[in-house]
Amino acid sequence: MNKKSLDVGGQAVIEGVMMRAPGKFVIAVRREDGNIVVKKKEIQIDNKPLFKKPIFRGLIALYNALILGVSALNFSAYHAFGEGSEKVSKKEMLLSLVLGLGFGIGLFIFLPLLLTDLMKHILSVLKQSFLAYNAVDGIIRVIFFILYIYIISFFKDVRRVFEYHGAEHKAIYTYESGKDLTVENAKNMSRFHPRCGTSFLLIVMIVSILIFSLIPKDAHFVIKLLSRIVFIPLIAGLSYEILKLSDKYNHSSLVQILIKPGLWLQKLTTKEPDESQLEVALVSLKLALDKDMDNEGLIYVS
Repeated sequence: MNKKSLDVGGQAVIEGVMMRAPGKFVIAVRREDGNIVVKKKEIQIDNKPLFKKPIFRGLIALYNALILGVSALNFSAYHAFGEGSEKVSKKEMLLSLVLGLGFGIGLFIFLPLLLTDLMKHILSVLKQSFLAYNAVDGIIRVIFFILYIYIISFFKDVRRVFEYHGAEHKAIYTYESGKDLTVENAKNMSRFHPRCGTSFLLIVMIVSILIFSLIPKDAHFVIKLLSRIVFIPLIAGLSYEILKLSDKYNHSSLVQILIKPGLWLQKLTTKEPDESQLEVALVSLKLALDKDMDNEGLIYVS
């Protein structure tokens, strides 16, 4: 990896890729007519000193997933299929966030906690040890997460998104290796990246087991549930630092072993992209890096 490279990341969207570089946010989407629609925006939050500090900078990952992610998905749906609206109002954004968070909290926090709480009447160890209680809760949460990914992977539209996810990783690997950002170079790169959001979510689930163990074991169910929601920013911050460290020391044999589960999970969340998908990912990345490029076939929107 080129150590002088800027820290870049991305997210697959509908028929496209969102790329993030420091201070930049770019979406590139392939329209049905074959043209690529792009949107580039400056991100002011990156300039805030607080979000450059350890733990707090992990909140940027939440911001990318929630605020920018919802905006990018809506933009891509509009330009790929003509669904929804190009620009999301604050009211629509809030509604999308509430629905998305509600679904995530219900499926990955409330239900695993409820099942664990019911299981303590069968397994006495769950009453005696809150570490065991949280371990079971975390295992159930991971199982739910993997099953959810596995089930949605059978949907055609989701599979397309997973292909663009693979294109995003290949594009970033091409940049980090110092090679020219071409489709030919990107084709030879791995679609599995240790700094992937999938790996981040897996780390979040593991870290949450330790954090939630700080809550008294005899706490009321509602307290346990609310604490899991309140601690989300802290868990995200710690998980982000672990992800950064694993990427920094990825040549270590121990780190290679520790990041394996996240890479294995990416076999579900990424698929091999075709050349047209790689082209879209590379366009998004080049614009995020302010690189000169041929504008032929690109349609810019504000």
